[in-house]
Amino acid sequence: MLETFTPLTVERQGVQLHTRAAGAGTPVLLLHGHPQSMAMWHRVAPVLAQTHRVVLMDLRGYGDSSRLEADAAHHNHSKREMALDALAVMKAHGFERFDVLAHDRGARVAHRLAADAPDAVKRLLLLDIAPTLAMYENTSEAFARAYWHWFFMIQPPPLPEALIESDPARYVRGVMGARYAGLAAFAPEALAEYERCAALPGTARSIAEDYRASASLDLEHDRADVAAGRQLLQPLRVLWGQHGAVGRCFDVLALWRERAAQVTGCALDCGHYLAEEAPEQVIAQAQEFFTH
Repeated sequence: MLETFTPLTVERQGVQLHTRAAGAGTPVLLLHGHPQSMAMWHRVAPVLAQTHRVVLMDLRGYGDSSRLEADAAHHNHSKREMALDALAVMKAHGFERFDVLAHDRGARVAHRLAADAPDAVKRLLLLDIAPTLAMYENTSEAFARAYWHWFFMIQPPPLPEALIESDPARYVRGVMGARYAGLAAFAPEALAEYERCAALPGTARSIAEDYRASASLDLEHDRADVAAGRQLLQPLRVLWGQHGAVGRCFDVLALWRERAAQVTGCALDCGHYLAEEAPEQVIAQAQEFFTH
């Protein structure tokens, strides 16, 4: 998918990062969520590329980027390392400063990127997340039932990996199809791409490590920011699905206003997968936010 976007493989410390880019104008980096790849942007990126230089990347462990080994501290899959990947990608594409549009896991990477590299991130548009630390600290029964995979993935290896590897396509369809819009929200080509990438060797290990990092090292980084009183200073807009668990279980804007100085946002009439369920609304929000 996204064949009109020119591919470029960027290497950072031995990690091969699969990227694509198209368009002209101010640069925007798009980061995907779990269990997906850059293909999730197929309804949004071509339109944004009419007015912006759009760069897409597969996060380490996802899509066609490298799968890394696990380490005891989950350093290899921390959002800090993924944020450094994103900086390297944008530098390889010729940009030191850029806007970011990100969903789900990619939005957590974007949060860390904006916190660690404030001079690089101009504006930040996040889809369907509240801050990771706040979500763990305010977990309810409703949230745990809806986001069961958060707690499944962080169990010690090899159980999560073994269960996912037994039928990767079933895992993808089970996680994505159980939400508001079901599998009907996804183009067949996109769903096939998610299933292909989920079956690549090492994927189950990488995605489990992504979640283990979020429940350990990433929380340490977030707590350090809170203790130091550090806030995001960039303009931040947050959109969430009216029919998704994040909006039902958390006061999204209030939680982000604890972590950022300039916050706007609203719910869209969709579930978790905003870019595929409500692409026109996401495009409109991005075009307005990234041009003012």
